[in-house]
Amino acid sequence: MTMTILFVDDELPLQRVINLKFKKKIRSKEWEFIFAQNGVEALEKLREYPQISMVITDINMPEMDGLTLLGEIHNIDSNLKAVVLSAYSDMRNIRTAMNLGAFDFVTKPIDFQDLEVTINRTLEYVERIQENQQNLQYAQAQLINSEKMATLGQLVAGVAHEINNPLTFMVGNLDLAEEYIKNLIDHLQLYQKEFDHPGATIKDHAVVIELDFLLEDLPQIMLTMREGTEMISEISTSLRVLARSDTQVRVAFNIHEGIDSSLMILQHRLKASDQHPNIEIIKEYGDLPLVKCYPGQLNQVFMNLIANAIDALEESNKVHSFAEIKAHPNKITIRTEFLENKTGVVIRIKDNGVGMSAELQQQVFQPFFTTKAVGKGTGLGLSITRQLVEEKHSGKLRCISSPGMGTEFVVEIPIDSGER
Repeated sequence: MTMTILFVDDELPLQRVINLKFKKKIRSKEWEFIFAQNGVEALEKLREYPQISMVITDINMPEMDGLTLLGEIHNIDSNLKAVVLSAYSDMRNIRTAMNLGAFDFVTKPIDFQDLEVTINRTLEYVERIQENQQNLQYAQAQLINSEKMATLGQLVAGVAHEINNPLTFMVGNLDLAEEYIKNLIDHLQLYQKEFDHPGATIKDHAVVIELDFLLEDLPQIMLTMREGTEMISEISTSLRVLARSDTQVRVAFNIHEGIDSSLMILQHRLKASDQHPNIEIIKEYGDLPLVKCYPGQLNQVFMNLIANAIDALEESNKVHSFAEIKAHPNKITIRTEFLENKTGVVIRIKDNGVGMSAELQQQVFQPFFTTKAVGKGTGLGLSITRQLVEEKHSGKLRCISSPGMGTEFVVEIPIDSGER
């Protein structure tokens, strides 16, 4: 990572000297220098280059001196660190600069070895501050996510419970309704057989209500209603599986049940739309045992990875026509198998989207990293997914991808890793 340093001094020859003295750092892209001749210009540079990590500034300059600049820097970014340059005899200004928040100072004439040590020390401090802030933000985001998932789990479990009550009434009444309708149709057909000349009024009414079609269609309507209740039952079961509250210990869990429940909840995103045909799901399930795990957390892993695959396909679809996508359908392949030593299971979730470069793969699990548009992603999904797999389940999560070849996420979970 290149660290950007703003160097503020009105002596133009000094810029050339800085570039020469630190040319190795600059060529290796460890450091990048941006120059300004006074405080006013420095403030413009700070607004133009938000990636600036530190400021080195002279004190005595025209238009805006270094002491005034220090006060303005604090208003722009209180975490931005500054080093001041001044003659050793000017200790009064150096003390004032330190009181204004300067991190360190270097005396003139400049000892470039001392300057390099000071820059390194300042940048190390800045990196620690940035790392601590990121860790804090990540911890806060994880806490929010955990609370959100717990609340969502309670809500989903409650909804599933409330669905089951009327669903039970519907299923029970459907059984009776099917029996009653069959009896009525049998009875009506018996009447038709025994009284083949029912009279004009009854014949006319049979034509009006399309009796023959009704007798044929009514059983189909009942069959469709039963299929609908079965779908609601499957959704309710999926909700209850996904909303399983994790205990303090691992419990035996059917991996395939968790994957299928995630697919059921994401079904609306897999269906065809006016932008693309349906996304094909290919299941290649192995004969796996129950795995001791935290089911709620593992379900979150499956949900995140499948949703991520759908996102990748939707992104790929933006540059293809409906006909092109239909000719080369969107696919998500989910394969499960044993590890070679039989001590764990492997879940592979692969899409046939655009894939990722090696550079993207190196960053994909970093907190807050996202390639999605603003408002479309937090950059926490894969980071939290890795934590759930590796820290909570003693497993492994890796990404296999290349441009144009799709992306595969591989989850390895021990069958019984014991308590942590």
